[in-house]
Amino acid sequence: MMLAYRVNYYSGIIIYSLNIGVYYFLWMAIYGNNQSLQGLTAVQMATYIAISWMARAFYFNNLDREIAQEIRDGTVAIQLIRPYHYLLVKVFQGFGEGLFRLLLFSIPGMIVVSLVFPIVLPTVGSVWLKFALSLLLGFIVNVELNLLTGLLAFFVLNNQGLIRAKRVMVDLLSGLFIPITFYPEWAQMILNYLPFQAISYLPSMILVKGLSGSEWIHALLIQIAWCILLCIPIQMIWNRAKKTLVVQGG
Repeated sequence: MMLAYRVNYYSGIIIYSLNIGVYYFLWMAIYGNNQSLQGLTAVQMATYIAISWMARAFYFNNLDREIAQEIRDGTVAIQLIRPYHYLLVKVFQGFGEGLFRLLLFSIPGMIVVSLVFPIVLPTVGSVWLKFALSLLLGFIVNVELNLLTGLLAFFVLNNQGLIRAKRVMVDLLSGLFIPITFYPEWAQMILNYLPFQAISYLPSMILVKGLSGSEWIHALLIQIAWCILLCIPIQMIWNRAKKTLVVQGG
């Protein structure tokens, strides 16, 4: 289905490459003559930018918009009577889309970017395995946030503003635009208690700085904790939503 729109596929690689280029030159201007800022060298920052944007292609999806749309047009009623778990189907749909982008979008895009910008990727296989596990957990956290946002359409009916706000918060607070270490200390303390760092910042830092030992375990435990904690409000809202469904279309 995604390959049916080939122009979107090819233009997506170009757009992501342009985004990486814009942020690369912006951060190089910020670095100036400094060799390192907040524990990241200029080369590490370039690598962080490329990894963060290409990882976004894997964990990004529009499940919240799709759920809201199905609630508005009434097709959610048909989904609910079918012999499968509605939310679980959405999770695997997002996972399928993510695998498509990872294999046919992120990897080719990373090859193109590595030829243009001075990025250094690790050559140790264990680092890539740790990154892959962390990226998968980041995908799960992002999917759970999308499910939460989408399910609110059962109660507010039109949650488009909430969806836009959530997307901006995820991109800004997950470390995609600005690594969390560059935030003021008070902001870092707040972000440590929010799930956004588990989406992009932690996976990217595992690959860029090659976190190992206790640091990697700590990052992994944070992600696992948020994967479990976010399941609780999702299940509570889902149980309540099935009882208060109001179909607008159909």
